[in-house]
Amino acid sequence: MRSFRVEFDEFFEGGVISEIEVGLGPCGELRYPSYSVKNGWRYPGIGEFQCYDQYLLKSLRKAAEARGHSFWARGPDNAGSYNSQPHDTGFFCDGGDYDSYYGRFFLNWYSQVLVDHADRVLSLAKLAFEGTCIATKLSGIHWWYKTASHAAELTAGFYNPCNRDGYAAIASMLKKHGAALNFTCVELRTLDQHEDFPEALADPEGLVWQVLNAAWDVCIPVASENALSCHDREGYNKILENAKPMNDPDGRHLSAFTYLRLSAVLMDRHNFMEFERFVKRMHGEAVQDLQM
Repeated sequence: MRSFRVEFDEFFEGGVISEIEVGLGPCGELRYPSYSVKNGWRYPGIGEFQCYDQYLLKSLRKAAEARGHSFWARGPDNAGSYNSQPHDTGFFCDGGDYDSYYGRFFLNWYSQVLVDHADRVLSLAKLAFEGTCIATKLSGIHWWYKTASHAAELTAGFYNPCNRDGYAAIASMLKKHGAALNFTCVELRTLDQHEDFPEALADPEGLVWQVLNAAWDVCIPVASENALSCHDREGYNKILENAKPMNDPDGRHLSAFTYLRLSAVLMDRHNFMEFERFVKRMHGEAVQDLQM
């Protein structure tokens, strides 16, 4: 990071580079690589815990011994595989082991390792890019959000079952470093997910609202981007709804939005007209013909 800062010094000093997004995991996102397509994962599989290398096993053993239960120094043996569904496993099913004494210990350790990793990297980034805003990206794991365990989030390192807020600790850690949060999937509508993948029990709208509020509650800037290609007005309207929530008494809003991405499809005349209308509305301009 320091070498990057030195090499591009003139761009930092000239204000060309105004913010640095620090990659903290796969695809630059803060998460474990729990749902890797390379390993055979397919949507909406729950993914797998990533805690079986010698270093994490050593950390887990140390945590279990400190707790006084050395026999807890193991990963779950009933958590299924990459493409399992929660109800097919003993760990993630309703009333499953994820909410047992061992399960709560393991998930707390697993998620804290991820937060500690981010804390260390951002401490170095803050020194390397002193005087420049830093940000980090969080993945939007919305599938299985409407189940009790939120299995896909758990394997990715977000301890966010229905009876616990798994994003508040991350937001507080970012606040400590003065870092902004970049979140994804703000264009997705829950209804569309239910129509396309009813078995996934996804709720992107619920997840987005939870994460944005976790960040806003600690007063850190929140940016966002779309997760999938978006060329239709319904998707754009959902982005606008999340960017500037109506009737918010505190006037909270996104600090920035990144559109993904420039393509030949976007340059189609109709698609580009929709995109132009969206950009104008993001800037608060009045636009004609807003009805579908």
